[in-house]
Amino acid sequence: MSSNSGIQIPSRLPLLLTHEGVLLPGSTMRISVETARNMHLVKNRLLKGTSLKSTIIGVIPNTRDPEHDTEDLPTLHSIGTAGLAVQVVGSNWPKPHYTLLITGLCRFRVAQLLKEGPFPVAEVEQLDKLEQYTSPEEMSEAALPDGELGELSQRFYQAAVQLVGMLDMSVPVVAKLRRLLDSLPRETLPDVLASMIHTSNKEKLQVLDAVSLEERFKKTLPLLTRQIEGLKLLQKTRKPRLDDDKRVLAVRKGGVLPGRQFSLDEEGDDEDGDDTAVLERKVKGANMPEPALRVCLKELKRLKKMPQSMPEYALTRNYLDLMVELPWSKRTTDCLDIHAARVLLDSDHYAMEKLKRRVLEYLAVRQLKSTLKGPILCFVGPPGVGKTSVGRSIARTLGREFHRIALGGVCDQSDIRGHRRTYVGSMPGRIINGLKTVGVNNPVFLLDEVDKLGKSLQGDPASALLEVLDPEQNHSFTDHYLNVAFDLSQVLFIATANSTATIPPALLDRMEVLQVQGYTQEEKVEIAHRHLIPHQLEQHGLTPQQLQIPQDTTQDIISKYTREAGVRSLERKIGAICRAVAVKVAEGHNVTKSEAAPAESAPQGAEHGDGKRGRRAEEPDGVSADMAAPPDMPIVMDHIALKDILGPHVFEMEVSERLTLPGVAVGLAWTPLGGEIMFVEASRMEGEGQLTLTGQLGDVMKESAHLAMSWLRSNAKTYQLTNLVGGSDPLEGTDIHLHFPAGAVTKDGPSAGVTMVTVLASLFSGRLVRSDVAMTGEITLRGLVLPVGGIKDKVLAAHRAGVKRVIIPKRNEKDLEEIPANVRKELDFVTASNLDEVLNAAFDGGFPGMSNPLTLPHIVSKL
Repeated sequence: MSSNSGIQIPSRLPLLLTHEGVLLPGSTMRISVETARNMHLVKNRLLKGTSLKSTIIGVIPNTRDPEHDTEDLPTLHSIGTAGLAVQVVGSNWPKPHYTLLITGLCRFRVAQLLKEGPFPVAEVEQLDKLEQYTSPEEMSEAALPDGELGELSQRFYQAAVQLVGMLDMSVPVVAKLRRLLDSLPRETLPDVLASMIHTSNKEKLQVLDAVSLEERFKKTLPLLTRQIEGLKLLQKTRKPRLDDDKRVLAVRKGGVLPGRQFSLDEEGDDEDGDDTAVLERKVKGANMPEPALRVCLKELKRLKKMPQSMPEYALTRNYLDLMVELPWSKRTTDCLDIHAARVLLDSDHYAMEKLKRRVLEYLAVRQLKSTLKGPILCFVGPPGVGKTSVGRSIARTLGREFHRIALGGVCDQSDIRGHRRTYVGSMPGRIINGLKTVGVNNPVFLLDEVDKLGKSLQGDPASALLEVLDPEQNHSFTDHYLNVAFDLSQVLFIATANSTATIPPALLDRMEVLQVQGYTQEEKVEIAHRHLIPHQLEQHGLTPQQLQIPQDTTQDIISKYTREAGVRSLERKIGAICRAVAVKVAEGHNVTKSEAAPAESAPQGAEHGDGKRGRRAEEPDGVSADMAAPPDMPIVMDHIALKDILGPHVFEMEVSERLTLPGVAVGLAWTPLGGEIMFVEASRMEGEGQLTLTGQLGDVMKESAHLAMSWLRSNAKTYQLTNLVGGSDPLEGTDIHLHFPAGAVTKDGPSAGVTMVTVLASLFSGRLVRSDVAMTGEITLRGLVLPVGGIKDKVLAAHRAGVKRVIIPKRNEKDLEEIPANVRKELDFVTASNLDEVLNAAFDGGFPGMSNPLTLPHIVSKL
């Protein structure tokens, strides 16, 4: 149907797939571009193109449901519209996207798909003429030679004139539309009018598929007639309005060929001035439960009787608007592909096998039972181990919306349950407000820092959370502002905490606690090279071709500059390296070992800024970088450059240095920040048998010290312990001072009992404790060793400190299964059930006075 004298579109067109409607020739439509395929088209074709030809694209309606859209290219509709991109607008909120203003030119048929990625390109066949028409009469004679086609054209023109005549001609846009009907060619009227009147996408698709002009008139004429009948009925039933409300249809400003479009959609919905009628339709269309619907209709009835000047009018209107916006029945479809979920979790996070397994278990059960209630999970672990980011990854894995609620410092129960509407400035709580924000009733809610909730005169927010986090109650959660029940059973709640000690027992009982332990050094190295280093390079504008950090260097950063359970300090140190290298790259200097200025000419401190920052890859010894290395060679961090940038080592392996005198031993402690080693020191002097304890010790640790002293005094003869004057009572004529260094930190707990016994036994016997031993365990007055908590964190702390043997209670042997295999291979674990076994393992060759000092207790060696 193409003409030799007509304008031809390119034979190859990039294809834009859209869910938002059907673009017809002669009409203009705004299209939102969000998918990766369409984003590539905009960036590579429209934004980079300079010619008019590059702005012509093919618009194909995508009939696939957008919620079930995938990365695979769907089956293309055979007919599309060639369009001219008139305007391209980009935005980053709420997520990166473009908005295109496209004017339809003509139809085309997809002859052959040439390529699918990064955006589809097809060879097309033009179906419509695309010419500059001179007059309607000439075009009618050229395009409508057939008598029947001419009759259809005349009937359609008359119907269009009748439709426009029913509108208010005082409106300038309507008057312009009436003039266009006389100037436009008749063969363009079906497409133009079909894009204006109120029609479904399916009906517009039928008009697009009507290649024959006669078929096009036949498809569009019934739609025009239906619109006219609807306007007649509306005029009969409509009450008189003011002059500014006389328009029956909302006509959008625009034009027709070459670039504009009118719209006759939404017949008087928002222009009739009756806000309550619109609100009533929204209330009935919100699919809310029957109790909530009754409340809304009652409030709506009150609203109709109120004058708008009353203060309560605005309060009631805000309440109804919130009720309409809440996702009573709207939800997202879960992605239940377990294999894809495992791949996504593994790519986002290294280690954390327990958390990943729990998510996969939930997906598996959801496949078998679609009505499964959302679990209430609580991730407990030190800062920086990835608790919050795991929650975000879980939302991505399930294909759900994600919302984070920070609870740290919250001390008002109204933050959870909302305010009653009787108060001035009342508003819903964070739970309901979060549901309004995400727009679905089955999101992933992250309740961050749930262990840091406060309590005040305004109530206890932890108690308010009991209803939210109880699976047996949250199906009817009642916010004080709504005053109607809302179903939270489909929400997946994930709470995070550093410790369970400050969480009320009733709240803790409602959650499934998953311990997130600290990372080993090997895991930190892997995390750094998989995630932290690439992220910091991107944040500082560097590339791997400019900076390389070997694994040995990363190991030095972890062991000598950070000592933590998580990786936040490690990321900050890597960021410091990137900033130092960025300065050199920005200055254009070669960063080499030979770059330092002469000491006599350099100002004080210059060696820190311009000293040895690294070495160029493959740089020969003794050759300057200016002569030997090209300027694009990467900077490789070594230990000299590391010390120059980060300064002297912050942490040193001081265990062997501290254990050079009797009366010193290494204990293991658990803190909310992870495990730590703890030195315990003791000394004795002449006195009256007093025991002095320093180091900000809690009551439990003071009692453990007295227990240790009493047990040693009762067994002094057995272990050949003496005082300063040679007596059998260690305290006779002797004062004992027991000190726990880091005196500014408060310490408490029973797990230091075995360490105190070992320290005092070393002091009284004059023997040194092994320098590679650390221990933990509670003691009794009879010399038994009781189990303690936090074994994994304590063992990881011992491993970080270079300890080779760890003494733990016998009943904690089961906890060793949680220790990573590489750590177990490097440590010897001694499981002791009494203090005899502890002392025998803590001293070289056993402890004097034991029945069989050379026989060590049970050792789980290099598991």
